Parts: sequence; structure tokens; C-alpha cells
Amino acid sequence: MADEILAEAGYRVEGIQNHYSLLYRSSEQAGILDYCHDHGISFFAYMVLEQGALTGKYSPENPLPHGSIRAKIYNGMLAQLRDLTEKLAAIGQSHGATASDVAIAWAIAKGTTPIVGITKSHHIDGLLRAKGIVLTSEEIAELETLADAANVNTRGVWEREM
Repeated sequence: MADEILAEAGYRVEGIQNHYSLLYRSSEQAGILDYCHDHGISFFAYMVLEQGALTGKYSPENPLPHGSIRAKIYNGMLAQLRDLTEKLAAIGQSHGATASDVAIAWAIAKGTTPIVGITKSHHIDGLLRAKGIVLTSEEIAELETLADAANVNTRGVWEREM
């Protein structure tokens, strides 16, 4: 692995940054999350909210803005995500939070540090709420089951299959 090669030169891998969300868990499935945890390597997760598709803000009736790349990728799968986004919202409501907060809390519960784009100051409040949410193992399992049932592929064209 890269850290073994770097160790020979006196360096070490301090962090990994990968696409990781309820919908795209290849880093977990490939053992990268466990490897990072076992070796004290930080794992920074980007696209935790899948470009807004997991925020609960968008649906087939209220799609992402047409003409955007996000719309091209995600609008066609919004119907498949409905059960998941509704569960994210329901769990959020039970914690006094939003669907976005729960998706971020899930990533934190999985041992990652989420990288989330902030476009409005009130989004910071959501990050603080997410940090305080402790999901049960049942909630995590239910979210992952619904994500799997959605059967969508959000792997970016720049990402290799693992």
C-alpha cells in the first residue's frame, strides 16, 4: 500500500479523501475505511449529500434545477431515492434535525470526516446538529438497507470501480 512505500522514505499517509455516502459506499466495501481506522489514517468523505439529492429538498415533483449537471445526474433517480430521503427526514425529525443533518451524522457514525459545501450561513447550524446526532445501529442499518434498495449508481466518471 501507499503508506508502506512512503514509510520506507520516512513519510506516512495522514488522510484519504474519497466519495462516500449512503449511496456510494465503495470505500467501505473495499476495506479502505477499516484500513484507515486500523492505521490511524483520517478518512475525509466528500459528496456525503450527493449534490443535494439526499437533503430531502428535491423530489420528482421538485427536481434539481434543470440545465445543471446535478440535474442530469440525479433527477432521474429521485423517485428511487424517495423512501430513503423520507426516512432521513423522519429520523431527523426525531432528533430535531433535517434529512441533511442525518446523512452527515451517518457519515460521522461510520468514522469519516464529512466534507460538506456551505453556501448559506444557516448550513453551519446543520453541521453542528449533525455532530450531536447519535444514530442507533438500527437506524444506520435501515438507512443502508433503503440506500441499497434504491439501486442507483452515483459513481463519478473520474472514479475507478473498487
